[in-house]
Amino acid sequence: MSFKPDTPFCLPDHAVISLQGPDAITFAQAQFMNDVRALAPGQWQWNGWLSAKGRLQALFALLLSEPDRLLAIVRGGDAEALAAQWQRFVFRSKLSVRAVAEISVAGVFAAQTTPNPANALACLPLASEPARALCLFDHPIAADAEAQRHWRLADIAQGLPWLESSQVDSWTPQMLSLDRLSAFSLKKGCYPGQEIVARTHFLGQAKRSLVRLALPVALAVGDEITCDGRSLGTLVCAEQANDGWQALAVLPSDRPQGLVCAGNAAEQQAFAPPPLPRGAEPH
Repeated sequence: MSFKPDTPFCLPDHAVISLQGPDAITFAQAQFMNDVRALAPGQWQWNGWLSAKGRLQALFALLLSEPDRLLAIVRGGDAEALAAQWQRFVFRSKLSVRAVAEISVAGVFAAQTTPNPANALACLPLASEPARALCLFDHPIAADAEAQRHWRLADIAQGLPWLESSQVDSWTPQMLSLDRLSAFSLKKGCYPGQEIVARTHFLGQAKRSLVRLALPVALAVGDEITCDGRSLGTLVCAEQANDGWQALAVLPSDRPQGLVCAGNAAEQQAFAPPPLPRGAEPH
C-alpha cells in the first residue's frame, strides 16, 4: 500500500498514558527527566523516565492537555505495565495513572508546516523535514504499513529512537543523544537518575552517543557493530529503506572509520534537523 501524505495512519508501537488529578504535574515533575512545570496547557515536550542508575525506562512526548491532565505518548514498550509502575509511586498524591486504550495514536505527513487533520483530539507538530505530526484520536485509525515504514525512517534520519522491550534499561539519555531533543533537564532538581545525568554532563563523561547508519543488508535490533574485529556497540532500532536499511546505534564518540555490521560495511550518515516540539494544536 502506498501512503497518502495528508491521511492519518495508525502508529501501533505508540500508546497513551493519562496522568490526571490535582497532583499530576507535581508527580510528573518528581518522576520524569524534563521540566514539566515549564509546560502551559496545550504545550508538549520530549521527556522520559529513568531508573535510579540513570538508564532510560521509557521515552515519550508529554502533552499538558488540560491544567490537571498530562498525556504521555509512549514510544515502544508495554504501556499497561509502565502505567502500573508509575502508579506504584503515587502514594498519597491526588492523581490517577492509566493506559488509555480508547485513544489512538496516529502519524500524518503533510506539505504544510502544521499538519492538522480534522477530528483529532490533539496534534503535536514536529518541527522538522518532512513536516509531520503525532495526532490523537478517540476512534481507531487504519493501519498503513508503508506509511509506518516512512515514519520510522524519518525518526531514524532525525535521531529519534524508539525503545523495544530489549532496549529498556540499556541507555542513558546522553548515550541516545537526547540533548538534541531537549528531552532532559539539568536545572529542574531531583528525579530518578538525575545525579547520573548531571554528573555525566558536568564532568564531560558522555563517551558514547547515537549514530545514524546505512547498510545494504537486513538489520535487527541488537545487531553488533564492530571495527577490525572489535565490538563497538549495538543497534537500537532499524528499518528498511528503498535502497537498503537505516539504523540508529550507540557507539563511542571517538569511533573509528571502517564500521561493520552483519558482515557489511556500515556508512555513517549525518542527522537531519531533530523533530523538536512546537506547541500542540488541540481541537
